[in-house]
Amino acid sequence: MSGTSLADQNLAQLANWLMYSAIAVYLLAFVAACAEWAFGSRGPGIRTSAASPAKQQTPVARTGGRTRSAAVDGATGSSTQVLAPPATASPEPAQALGGDGTGAAGDSPKADLVGRIAVSLTVLALLLHSGSVLARGLAVSRPPWGNMYEFSTAFALMASAAYVGLLAARKPVRWLGVPVLFSVLLTLGLAVSVLYVDSAQLVPALHSYWLWIHVSAAIISGGVFHTAAVVSILYLVRDRWERAVAAGHGQGRGAGLWRRLPSSRTLDKLAYRLTGLVFPLWTFAVIAGAVWAEAAWGRYWGWDPKETWAFITWVAYAAYLHARATAGWKGRRAAVLGLVAFATFVFNYYGVNILITGLHSYGGLPTN
Repeated sequence: MSGTSLADQNLAQLANWLMYSAIAVYLLAFVAACAEWAFGSRGPGIRTSAASPAKQQTPVARTGGRTRSAAVDGATGSSTQVLAPPATASPEPAQALGGDGTGAAGDSPKADLVGRIAVSLTVLALLLHSGSVLARGLAVSRPPWGNMYEFSTAFALMASAAYVGLLAARKPVRWLGVPVLFSVLLTLGLAVSVLYVDSAQLVPALHSYWLWIHVSAAIISGGVFHTAAVVSILYLVRDRWERAVAAGHGQGRGAGLWRRLPSSRTLDKLAYRLTGLVFPLWTFAVIAGAVWAEAAWGRYWGWDPKETWAFITWVAYAAYLHARATAGWKGRRAAVLGLVAFATFVFNYYGVNILITGLHSYGGLPTN
């Protein structure tokens, strides 16, 4: 950080302190989210309708496959006979196959309390994380995503913000806490341990207002794509479990976990909607990158590795949305295609920046 003022150095140190604090709070939130699933699995997991305490039905006779019951009114003591439908022989709860589960907390009040604590810790970590990214940018008076470390922290910020945003919109997605927080911690762990570099000025090619426009659009898109990929993975797990239960193989190991996830249909729709929501922004990011390339290098497109893989990612997500909208692809095939598309996004970031040399080889990797 030579050549920087004392104030800028203090801001850079503050950014680092806030980042490590955010990681610590994210870790506590992750532990609390795991505890919510653990405590919730001790409860009944799937709600079953209980008889009203005021009226209890007592079977008194059986006629033609129907149970004749007496509904006894606790207040008057009078009774009326009703016919109940035949009992089903299926040992599995109906909700386990077709409906949404009870969530991470199950039916346990203790788990619900721990889950609320996990959400509060996640919001606190998000605020610390945001402060770190902001302080990093103020320290060098530029957008805080000029190298791989800064992009990684901003990307993780958007992934966490997408999760908190869904919660703020009152979507019942607390079950996303464990996988999202795990991936955020993994991304930040790589950033601070492998990719970290001191704050510094940009290479000349990045001195442009397009850095605000192009890279910020890519970061937001990546954060939402990341959340959609997590949902797709959970869909594949839930769908496999539902198929096993429907085939009569029992609920198997981890039933207390899988049956409390949303149904596979709900997960499939959520992944599709998240991808469809952010795909126009990713399209804009690719176009903005081409416009920036013309301003910096005098051509809109040159098949540079970064440009090529950005286009491959766009094609992969376009194929996913097209297959769902026109060919009727849903379920497992669509989920796999969505994960392939996200894999191209991840390779475009880590693989191209680290393994391939091109005009975009300014990721700022630390040198020995």
